[in-house]
This record gives sequence, structure tokens and C-alpha cells, in this order.
Amino acid sequence: MIGTSGAGRYAPSPSGDLHVGNLRTALLAWCFARASGRRFVVRVEDLDRARDSGAASRQLDDLARLGIDWDGAPVLQSELGAAHEAVIGGLRDAGLVYECTCTRADILAAPSAPHAPPGAYPGTCRDRSDAERARERERIAPRRPALRLRVPAGTVAPRFADALLGEVTGDIDDFVLRRGDGTVAYNLAVVVDDASMGVDQIVRGDDLASSTPRHILLQRLLGLPSPPEVVYAHVPLVLGATGARLAKRDGAVTLADLRADGIDAAAVLGALARSLGLAAPGERVSAAELVARFDPAALPRSPWTWPVAERLAAP
Repeated sequence: MIGTSGAGRYAPSPSGDLHVGNLRTALLAWCFARASGRRFVVRVEDLDRARDSGAASRQLDDLARLGIDWDGAPVLQSELGAAHEAVIGGLRDAGLVYECTCTRADILAAPSAPHAPPGAYPGTCRDRSDAERARERERIAPRRPALRLRVPAGTVAPRFADALLGEVTGDIDDFVLRRGDGTVAYNLAVVVDDASMGVDQIVRGDDLASSTPRHILLQRLLGLPSPPEVVYAHVPLVLGATGARLAKRDGAVTLADLRADGIDAAAVLGALARSLGLAAPGERVSAAELVARFDPAALPRSPWTWPVAERLAAP
């Protein structure tokens, strides 16, 4: 059931400890929500098998160390499977789901439609007959077909106004709803779960901006709130010293690693606040103080490079 009051959210995957890039996005999502008077909720996106059994607890502890709080108990995405399957069933009943036996290699090797982006699904399995689908299921056994959304003919990729990027659009293909291993795909789960949790403000990395038109299409097909009722803000990523997206290979980038180097959570919060223009050099602030200073219009629009520990620790 869709919530009755608005909320922002942070939805980490428990594959390991959060690094400072993840924490910066979480801090931004929290500031956006609190500054706009919304609730803030946490959802642990634990559908993928590649997860660390203790990561979710450590991630929540790290958020709390920065002063980020949330409303209600964190939600485990793995406990929402019945809602996901109900939505897939409804889309299937409406003729908007079909089986797909293509591998990633098949898709990359297939001719694509004119002007389609690299990797876009070319529709190989879209119009197969029931007999052809039965033969394909037998051919790939014991692997199972994935399920794809049959995007209605004539659909135009939705445009939306992003709070940081301005007007954004993207390409839409017949994207996967449930993978062959039975795992519900991110594109479906995130739409269903955000709606069920009353989330109407979605703050996440700008690498996901091009996927958002898919989410908006699903929202509209399912009769769920969509822009302008739902607000999106895609934030710049944090880069490592090499200029690539920050990752564990960049050294001490988690709170635990930094703590081992003598750098506490308050120092990390200060660095994150300065990167957002919310604190002066050398100033230590609380998360609550950042909310009072928060102005989305003044946020930087370019990526930020994480300082090495020596720079962060220096006076």
C-alpha cells in the first residue's frame, strides 16, 4: 500500500562496507528529505546473491556514525517478493510480459534497431509463438527464461525534470523484469518498493539517471505516482585519485579503514560537508547543522575527487 506522506530514502546493497562515495550519496539523500520535511527510510536491497551476511548491519552503523537517522525499521527487499510477483502477474495478464532466452552475448551480437544505444535489447524473443517459446525453454534447460516488459508500441521515452541535472531523457527497450535465476530485476523492484514505502523523493547517483525513464514508464503502466509527483535528484559521483569512480581499490575509503588510520567519522563528515559547500575548511559540523544549511540549488554539479587519507588528516 502506498504511503500517505512523502519520504526520501537510501537503498544500499549489502555487498560490503559503504565507501565515502556511498556515504556522500546517503548524506545527500538524508539532507534532501529532512530539509523538505519528509520522512527518511532505509531499504536494504538484498536480492542479489553476491552479498556479505554482516554488511547490512555495518552499513547501518556507519550511517548512524555520521548522524544519519531514519524513520521506522529498515526494510529488507528480500521480504517484498510477494508484491514483486503480484506486479509481474498483473503485467503478464495485461499482455505486457514475455519470456526471453537471450544471453548477454546474444544481445550484443544481434543487429540492433537504427539509432538504438549499444546493448539495447533488439526484440529477438518478443514475437515468438507459444511453440517457439516451448522449444527455446527446452533448448536452454535447466536455465530458465528471463521475463521482459513488452513496451507498448508507440511509447516515447519519458522526459523528466531532475533537481540537479535539469531535463533528462533516455532510451527504453524491452527491459528485464525477472532474471532467469528467478531474481526480480532492479528496474521493477525499485519502482514497486519505492511506491509501497511512500517514497516521493529519489536521490541517487547520476549513473542511474539514464535508467529513470524506464522507471517512469513502469510507474505509469502500474498507475503509481510519477513525476512531477515523484521528485528525482541524481547526484554527481565521487572519483578516486585516478579519475575513475571511487572503489575499494583506492585504499582507505570506508569508515573502518579510515578509523584504522586515525580518521574519525566526524572528520569524514566534515570532508563530505565541504565537498557540498556546506562547511568551511577545517570546520567540524554535525549532520543536523547541515540540514539547516542545505540548499539544493547551491549544490555542486560536477564529480568530487576523494582526498587520500594524508590530506584528510592534515590540519
